[in-house]
Amino acid sequence: MKKILLIEDDADLFALLKYNLEKEGYVFTGAQTGKGAVELCRREKPDLILLDIMLPDSDGLEICKAIRAHPELAHVPVIFLTARATETDRIVGLELGANDYIVKPFFVRELIARIKIQFRGQNQPSRTLKSGGIELDRVACRVHLNGGELSLTATEFRLLEYLMTRPGVVFSREQLLNAVWGHDRAVTDRTVDVYILRLRQKVEPDPASPSYIRSVRGFGYSFAA
Repeated sequence: MKKILLIEDDADLFALLKYNLEKEGYVFTGAQTGKGAVELCRREKPDLILLDIMLPDSDGLEICKAIRAHPELAHVPVIFLTARATETDRIVGLELGANDYIVKPFFVRELIARIKIQFRGQNQPSRTLKSGGIELDRVACRVHLNGGELSLTATEFRLLEYLMTRPGVVFSREQLLNAVWGHDRAVTDRTVDVYILRLRQKVEPDPASPSYIRSVRGFGYSFAA
């Protein structure tokens, strides 16, 4: 079930879209303020973002730029909802990374149709992730190394999967904690180091000189691209 996140300060429009999108079968979340919008998106992990440009406390264009610059959100489709109707406004919005641009007032059915177009164009995530001799099956929750199955805990699996789906991206310990353990947790940054060490002992040919999960001094960890 797809999740849609709406950032819109108009309370009536917010309620109208919430009703219609949930009626359409989508999971709905959002806020009526632009403050903390990027963090909200990162926390909720939506499949699509509806974003008002003219927010009383924020600039929707700047929020879109921040979303496109964020490694966890850069792939998420963004549709602008705005009263700005000039050709220049549309061009600027699309050049900043929006996938679509809808001018207010609009028909809700048209918005839903455009949302479906975005989802239709999305590629289904690959069931299997492969890198070198590592093969991770996201459905069966199994990992093989050079043909042999590894025994991983659920947390080790989630951590490896998260890193493998974003090769080359460097993550801080805090980012990994939020992504793998979640916000409601009773663990520390040191926990990440312990689990990385365990993973290396299981997947690296030479854990002392890792070729898959590399350390970035002073920041965190990355899976080799």
